[in-house]
Amino acid sequence: MPPRPRKPLALSAEQARRIWLAAQRLDRRAPFGAGPAATRAAVEHLGYVQIDTINVIERCHHHILYARIPAYRRSDLAQAQSVEKSVFEYWTHALSYVPTRDIRYFLPEMKAHRDEPKRWSAVGSREETRKLLRRIRRDGALSIRDIEEELIEKAHLWASKKPSKGLLERAFYDGELVISARTGMVKTYELFDRHFQWEKRPTPASERQVAAYRLDRALRAQGLVSLDSACHLDAPSKKAVAAQIAGRVRRKELVPVAIEGAGKQVHWAAPEALETVPEPPEPGLIHILSPFDPLVIQRKRAKLFFDYAHVFEAYLRPENRVYGYFGLPVLAGDRIVAVLDLKTDRAAGKLLMQRWTWLDGFEAPALKAAIEEELRRFERFQLGRDEAEPVPAEIDTKMPA
Repeated sequence: MPPRPRKPLALSAEQARRIWLAAQRLDRRAPFGAGPAATRAAVEHLGYVQIDTINVIERCHHHILYARIPAYRRSDLAQAQSVEKSVFEYWTHALSYVPTRDIRYFLPEMKAHRDEPKRWSAVGSREETRKLLRRIRRDGALSIRDIEEELIEKAHLWASKKPSKGLLERAFYDGELVISARTGMVKTYELFDRHFQWEKRPTPASERQVAAYRLDRALRAQGLVSLDSACHLDAPSKKAVAAQIAGRVRRKELVPVAIEGAGKQVHWAAPEALETVPEPPEPGLIHILSPFDPLVIQRKRAKLFFDYAHVFEAYLRPENRVYGYFGLPVLAGDRIVAVLDLKTDRAAGKLLMQRWTWLDGFEAPALKAAIEEELRRFERFQLGRDEAEPVPAEIDTKMPA
């Protein structure tokens, strides 16, 4: 563990929130600009953007990008992935988009997966995989829909009905295939080296370099980091990252910080991040966040900084839900003020309000009006409308039967 400092710099929860929001680029309306270049810049700054299959509203990878790029278009991500090839998909704490510039830090994990397959993708023999790779080399990139074979019963929740899907996933985690395109949740697989068209494949990072990368990624996107936040759902990396923190503290490249309410948990920040605490965002700046957004995905951290710990209730029985099936936190300025359970009715072309829950002390007419205005923009995004197209004057708030 890093050495415990005697006199860490004290920060209030409010100061910590501002630093984190600035690091997350949620303290302004359009920090990355617009177009494919903005998508690339956002992924590079955040370090990764989580992918998830749930589409009650737009899937979270698009939603996370929209929260930071108001003019975001889904085609911008497709351009970055399939044409510019500036982002690629791989595992972080979940399947995510990550910057191609960082690919060398993922090559060791790919080799480790080849040497000792894990996760549910560890299926099939090497000969079966080689056969599949020969087909792709000969015929070009393919998706699971291009493979005709008999269906099998699912062995567990994540298993495919087509055995070849397991082979594709295994070759993907092994670093032999890459997801070259994604249409909805249908993935197209291409040979890794052919997709990137390397003159020379990047040199894999060392274990020490990977640990430094994980710490740098967290510092850039979080501003203030703890060992837990830098190694989210990655306990095996803690020892190496802790060593990185200790070395940087000795070299005065990191400053220990005690955040109000954190108890014995120490955080660290680069000295320059603490020189000037950012001004608070305007209260009228509203972001409707995905439950998978980096700002709320770490529940204990969100509780410390915002006094709000998101609960994902989709898998709870209806009578046990507080916020609803797919509650979305609402960030107003530097506070999370409400949770909206929304559903996109794509057939009817409207956004449905299932439930609106105010957090204690935040309900106010002016704030409600600001959130409703943001909901109209959010509906345009959900339905794929251009900004100039008309939208209903009010979101449909009729509760479902």
